[in-house]
Amino acid sequence: YRVTEVIGASPDSWEAAARNAVETAARTVRDLRVAEATRFDVTVQDGKVSHYRVRLDLSFKLENDN
Repeated sequence: YRVTEVIGASPDSWEAAARNAVETAARTVRDLRVAEATRFDVTVQDGKVSHYRVRLDLSFKLENDN
């Protein structure tokens, strides 16, 4: 397995940000296994939360070239 870090964002929630990150990664990486949220933050604009961001360690299975 390999682990790579991805970041997702959403104006709605951390859950939506994580979903966006996983769904985007799934377009180019096959056999995704587990996503571990390692950091959460928000973007603040005019004193209000404008975006939620989540950093994920995303694991996937390496393909066997044999």
